[in-house]
Parts: sequence; C-alpha cells; structure tokens
Amino acid sequence: MKRVHLLVTGYVQAVGFRFSMRQAAEEIGVAGWVRNRPDGSVEAEVEGDEQQVAALVTWARHGPRWARVEEVRSVPVPPSGALGFEILPDA
Repeated sequence: MKRVHLLVTGYVQAVGFRFSMRQAAEEIGVAGWVRNRPDGSVEAEVEGDEQQVAALVTWARHGPRWARVEEVRSVPVPPSGALGFEILPDA
C-alpha cells in the first residue's frame, strides 16, 4: 500500500474540486480524505496500491472542468489502512 499527502494550488475552491475528487477516488478505488485550506488550496491524503494512487494524483493535476490547477505537491506518508474516502471540514 502507498499513501501520499497532496497539496493542490490554483483556482481549486468553489469549483466542486472536493466532491469531484471524492467521486474520482471512489471510481479508482482509493481511500483517504480531502478538504479546503484557508489559503485557497485543497489538501488530501490518498491511499491505495501504487497504480491507484498514481491515477488519482494524475486526476488532481487537472481536477474538475472549472478548476485551474497550478501545482500538485505530493509527499509520501505512512499508510494508515484507511477505508473509504471522505470530505473533511475545512482546515
């Protein structure tokens, strides 16, 4: 299992990014969470096999139709054995 912490910057709030990411995560089969940050970015943690995680990171590089992603930073973190994918309250 692999888990990464993502920080997505650009025009990524008020465009359905979190809801779209949850849908993409469920389709891909990864676990984790996503939330808005006060600085206008979105952060997430994604866990699954290497191909699944890579697929969601690739999705995050463009996000939903209305988003304008500038950068996606990905840092490996220890897997937690998470199940499901949730939208957390804003940071």
